[in-house]
Amino acid sequence: MKKIGITGGIGSGKSIIGKILSIKGFPVFYSDLEAKQIMLHDNKIVAEIKQTFGNGAYLDKDINRSFLADKIFNQPELKNRINAIVHPAVRQAFEDFAKNHQNTLVFNEAAILFETGGYKNFDSTILVIADEDLRLKRVMDRDNASMKSVKERMKNQWSDKKKADLADFIIENNENSLLVPQVEKIISKLQSN
Repeated sequence: MKKIGITGGIGSGKSIIGKILSIKGFPVFYSDLEAKQIMLHDNKIVAEIKQTFGNGAYLDKDINRSFLADKIFNQPELKNRINAIVHPAVRQAFEDFAKNHQNTLVFNEAAILFETGGYKNFDSTILVIADEDLRLKRVMDRDNASMKSVKERMKNQWSDKKKADLADFIIENNENSLLVPQVEKIISKLQSN
């Protein structure tokens, strides 16, 4: 079994690639969704987050996203701290997920695979890229967010160029290139090696 990481900047279309792979019968693990579940339901993680950020990190048993985002994006040491709390649990959840599947390829969609060094844990990586203006529009529409807040989030991620130097495969998702043929070509290469 090969473990393949899928990453890309916010609004690049990582989740769409994951859906295409799922339709083709491959198991896809979504790190961001798993992280949210862990942050809500793993009592040890919840306690560590509250100890680090205070009880304001949660509202009525839900994550106080705006509170945490404000803390994390303005204080890099706190961003590193929450990553140190949550990422090992997410990594273990992916390992458990992979063990429960018999496919030759198992995919893990994660937003900051290169930034955290997590890409080193995979046999190959796929980078999904899209023009910044298109990504900005997608995220503003999807999250009903302001341009300023989306640009702040983008600022915390590496550029596509920096990520491309580390990626094994690149999928262009600028709405002028068909995605399925790109995915099929990568699957074929992964299965032939």
